[in-house]
Amino acid sequence: MVQGVVARGKGVPVELVTVVVPEPGPGEALVKVQACGVCHTDLHYREGGINDDFPFLLGHEAAGVVEAVGEGVEDVAPGDFVVLNWRAVCGRCRACLRGRPWYCFDTHNAAQPMTLEDGTKLSPALGIGAFAEKTLVHSGQCTKVDPAARPAAVGLLGCGVMAGIGAAINTGGVGRGDSVAVIGCGGVGDGAVLGARLAGAATIIAVDVDPRKLQWAKDFGATHTVNAKDTDPVEAIRELTGGFGADLVIDAVGRPETWKQAFYARDLAGTVVLVGVPTPDMTLEMPLIDLFSRGGALKSSWYGDCLPTRDFPMLVDLYRSGRLNLDGFVSEEIGLGDVESAFGKMHEGGVLRSVVIF
Repeated sequence: MVQGVVARGKGVPVELVTVVVPEPGPGEALVKVQACGVCHTDLHYREGGINDDFPFLLGHEAAGVVEAVGEGVEDVAPGDFVVLNWRAVCGRCRACLRGRPWYCFDTHNAAQPMTLEDGTKLSPALGIGAFAEKTLVHSGQCTKVDPAARPAAVGLLGCGVMAGIGAAINTGGVGRGDSVAVIGCGGVGDGAVLGARLAGAATIIAVDVDPRKLQWAKDFGATHTVNAKDTDPVEAIRELTGGFGADLVIDAVGRPETWKQAFYARDLAGTVVLVGVPTPDMTLEMPLIDLFSRGGALKSSWYGDCLPTRDFPMLVDLYRSGRLNLDGFVSEEIGLGDVESAFGKMHEGGVLRSVVIF
């Protein structure tokens, strides 16, 4: 029995309660959580924006140490330092068999449920549920990385930061000398800025309506900033790219308005990547001739099209060598009982990431 943060109903403040975590069964791993970031997705769960399978055990951007494994587990062992991921590939679906496991259509989660003391089954956020002292996951959700890395920083690769870096590098295919614009400079957007810089982009334009977020983007490598509250971002991006538009525009907001800005702010035959998550009720209306005449590629990025076993160790090594500023995403370290207040700070836009430390 451990302490964990649970959302019992839509819009209801989260609670710190006792969670019953079973011993790992076949293919499962028990992980002692060391750090877990407070992500917008956790707030979406609490607000009923994902589904209504309450109560939820929240938390998913996490790093920790494997404490025990079940039968048949060979990829991790007790004592391994791991970053948790929510796309444990199956190796058997049509995407995996085509050599595209980052699109896996049948990802794994633990088979056994974690519960409240009265036996009520909990729905772990993104199949992880890491706002808890220990959590039960499928072993494929554990990616071994350098144990010398700071858990609060590398745990963020478990969701938002990886989504942004991957949107730039994996989905967007940023090349040396490219121009990149990123619309929305929260955790995911700043991850995209960082990814674009890492890939060698020459011009990186950060767009937001919050001066604080624009400054964060500059800290991560943006060469120019545009406050969309004061300036038409499409015209500003074109002006900063010789009148043509950016080679790649990443929409890290996920609204029809920002997607259209991304579409018209790219160069002819340029690429748009949607990594911000829209709500189910959002719709988009566009002149079909514009889609045809501007050419290029219109993509969506799922989890940065990452393959955790490939990407996490590489990015952690870059972090350890000082080439990837993951520490910059950690705005504050908090306790397990502070998650609800962290949601408030997130809503106000005052933090990139609050990180629960165990």
